[in-house]
Amino acid sequence: MVILGLLLIILGAIAILSAIFVSEGSGELLGIDMSSLEIFLVGVAAGAAVLWGYSILKWGTRRGLAHRKERKELNKLNQKLDRVEAEKREDNPTTPDERV
Repeated sequence: MVILGLLLIILGAIAILSAIFVSEGSGELLGIDMSSLEIFLVGVAAGAAVLWGYSILKWGTRRGLAHRKERKELNKLNQKLDRVEAEKREDNPTTPDERV
């Protein structure tokens, strides 16, 4: 998700920057003749892509951090469980073969 968010932000930024620096005030965007409405719609789409990319990036980062925190807690619990099982084996040294 983070990669998708970054990709949308980059594509939107490229569209906005090309409209600002390449068009030179004419009805042309990257060599393509466009009407004012088409240029406006490209700008709206570029702005929407940047905002959507930012929200996806934010959501993906939050989800990744939550997943990392959960995995860390599970590792701690697993280590505690291993210690408790080791202590039980030390307290009760009989093996299954000795019980017979």
